[in-house]
Amino acid sequence: MKFIHCADIHLGSRMDSRLPADKALTRRAEVRKSFLSMLDYARQRDISLIVMAGDVFDGDTPAISDKEFFYDAVKAHADIDFLYLRGNHDSQGAYKNDSIENLKTFSDSLTHYDRGDVHFYGIELTAQNHTDFYDSLSLPESGKNILILHGQTGSSQGEGLISLPLLRGKGIDYLALGHIHSFKTDNLDERGIYAYSGCLEGRGFDETGEKGFLVVDTSDMRPEFVPCAARTIHEIEVPLDDTHSVYEALTAVRDKTALPKKDIVRVILTGETDYDTDTLVNDVLSQLTPNFFFASVKNKSSRRIDISLYKDEISLRGEFVRTVTQSPDYSDEEKRLILETGLKALAGREITV
Repeated sequence: MKFIHCADIHLGSRMDSRLPADKALTRRAEVRKSFLSMLDYARQRDISLIVMAGDVFDGDTPAISDKEFFYDAVKAHADIDFLYLRGNHDSQGAYKNDSIENLKTFSDSLTHYDRGDVHFYGIELTAQNHTDFYDSLSLPESGKNILILHGQTGSSQGEGLISLPLLRGKGIDYLALGHIHSFKTDNLDERGIYAYSGCLEGRGFDETGEKGFLVVDTSDMRPEFVPCAARTIHEIEVPLDDTHSVYEALTAVRDKTALPKKDIVRVILTGETDYDTDTLVNDVLSQLTPNFFFASVKNKSSRRIDISLYKDEISLRGEFVRTVTQSPDYSDEEKRLILETGLKALAGREITV
C-alpha cells in the first residue's frame, strides 16, 4: 500500500511576515489550496491514508473558519483515513470533539491503527512522557511498523526533542516526523528510515526551496517527495566584488534571478565595491518587483576601503593604520585583514570575524 506523509500545514498562519496585507491574504488562501491539492493527488491515485505529523493548525486555538475548513475537508474525503497527531503549535484545542469516522487521532499514550500487516503508531510528546516513552516502546517484529512523532531530532533527550539513538533497534520501519519545515530523510538503523516531509507552503525567508509532501510505498518505505506549493521562496546572495558600476550590479542580479514570476525572492547584496551603492536597493527592487509575486533586498555590501587615504591622517584612524602597517609581527595579508576589519569597526560598519 501507499500512504501520504505530511506535516506543518499551519492553517491559520497569518503569513504576514515581511509581506504586505494583500499578499499575506493571498498566501493564507494558498495554504488551503495546497492542502486541497494534496487531497486531490491522493484521490486521483487511490491513496486512502494520510499521516499528518503535527501542526495542522498554527495555534492551540484555531479560528472557527480554519477548523471548519479542515474538518469539512476530512469529512468530504470519507474514502481516506486521516491519522492526525498534534504538534507543538496545535497541542491543545485543535482536535474536534465530534466523532468523524475517517479521522484517527492520538494522545500522550502510544496509540496504533492497523491496515492489514501495516501498523501505524503515534504518541504526542509532552513534558511528562518525553523521556520514559522510549523504554516502554515495543513494536511487533512481524509486519511493517510506522511511528509518528513531532519534534526536533538529535542525539539527546528533552522536551520537544526526539532522540534517534534511543529509537534504534525498536522495530521501526518508517519514522514519520513533523516540525522541521524542509524535506529530510536518512537511515534510522539497519531496519528503518526516518523522514521529515517539510511543510506544504513556505511562510518566510527561513523556509526557502521546494515544499510539499511525501508518498511512501510500504513495500520499501522509501519516500517520494511531491512538490505542491503554489510558490517557492528563494533567498539569493549576489556578490558585487567583481562589479564596477550600478549597471553591472543590476546585471549580476538579473542573471542570478532567472526564476518563475510566481515566486517570492529575497536578494542579498554582498561584497565590496569601488562605487556608491546607496541607491542600489531601490534600483534592484525596481528591477525585481514587476517580475515576482514579492521581492525584497538586503544590502550587505560596502565600499572598498582605500588604506592609503588614512596613512598620513592625524586621527585615531591614522594612528591605527600606521601602527599596523609598521608592525613586524604580521604578514602583508594579515595586515590587510586587520586594517580592513579595524577601519570598518571604526566607521561603525558591520564586520565578520
